[in-house]
Amino acid sequence: MQFADRLNQVETSAIRDLFKLLGKPGIVSFAGGFPDSAMCDVEGIRTAVNAALSEDGGGALQYGATEGYPALREQLARFMAGKGAQDVTSEQLIVTTGSQQALDLLAKTMISPGDKVIVEGPTFLATIQCFRLFGAQLVSAPIDAQGVQTDVLEQLMAQHRPKMVYLIPTYGNPSGATLSLARRKRVLELALQYQCLVVEDDPYGDLYFDAPPPPSLLALSAQVPGSRDWLAHCGSLSKVLSAGLRLGWLIAPPELLAKAVMCKQFSDANTSTFAQATAAHYLRAGRMPATLAHVRKVYAERAATMGRALRRELGAAIDFVPPQGGLFIWARLTGAGGKIADAQELSPRAIEKGVAFVPGAPFYCANPDRATLRLSFATADLPKIEEGVRRLAQAL
Repeated sequence: MQFADRLNQVETSAIRDLFKLLGKPGIVSFAGGFPDSAMCDVEGIRTAVNAALSEDGGGALQYGATEGYPALREQLARFMAGKGAQDVTSEQLIVTTGSQQALDLLAKTMISPGDKVIVEGPTFLATIQCFRLFGAQLVSAPIDAQGVQTDVLEQLMAQHRPKMVYLIPTYGNPSGATLSLARRKRVLELALQYQCLVVEDDPYGDLYFDAPPPPSLLALSAQVPGSRDWLAHCGSLSKVLSAGLRLGWLIAPPELLAKAVMCKQFSDANTSTFAQATAAHYLRAGRMPATLAHVRKVYAERAATMGRALRRELGAAIDFVPPQGGLFIWARLTGAGGKIADAQELSPRAIEKGVAFVPGAPFYCANPDRATLRLSFATADLPKIEEGVRRLAQAL
């Protein structure tokens, strides 16, 4: 068969390929990028399902508007208002099949072959694959513990005149980094200055451990008049309610949103009406604050446990900044004491010892740092975290 030329730009996910190796019984996995399903509010979701079927069963089980189920769009607008984006209306957002579809729609509507797109180095692997599929030339912007380095970002924007800039400002995947307030405002200023769309991907912003993060770019955009015209915001319920519902949303300028709706019509007609009705009733019932409080507490304890174990078991052979939220610890092998300094070399040895992680190199669109690795603490309980880190030290 002669496949589309665009497939020459991408390859299968390194993370998905890694999962094929995890069939060994008793393995401790720090590789997944998903939430712990054991913390899903099953009873609350069951109640929401029953309410959806009882109040409008026919509507919940029928096709729906491509833009999304009206009741859910209203609830999502209120949800965003509770996070500081108080001027967002239901008409300014569309519901997507996970935030991954929002990224796909942005790529379809914005990227032509050869267009420059700036992404963080490192960034979400699926975004690299998605943007490359549509022919984007990706440019890497360096990050540190405070997120993307805006002075370098400005230089790259001036040099490349990109079509888009893609950022995960809050508890990034894989970096765990959070963009500082000053840098957030600077990003908005740069978007306006260079008339360049900035995409804010925010699936983790509600998963803070202690103090809340700075306001989202969306919430801050009112402080930089005109910047909203160059900002798209992607949200998700996958990490905070249920990954299986596959619900996300896209907030964007009207013209872009209309194009995204058109492209979504070609893809799936509409996101599952039943899932949307369920989520609408769940949010309306007011159970989300208690759910988030529980999830934050559990993840904070697991992150702290993993951090302490890494310091104790691996010592100077590993370096990382303790995360303040999200699902990941982003670490770097130092090679101290003659230990391995290449995460891709360490990975098969770790699996032999019964523990898995994701090497960091695939998260870079250019100049990968082979010493980096991503460790997820989300789905392992405290004893498994302790045991998994011990096994990692043995492999090292």
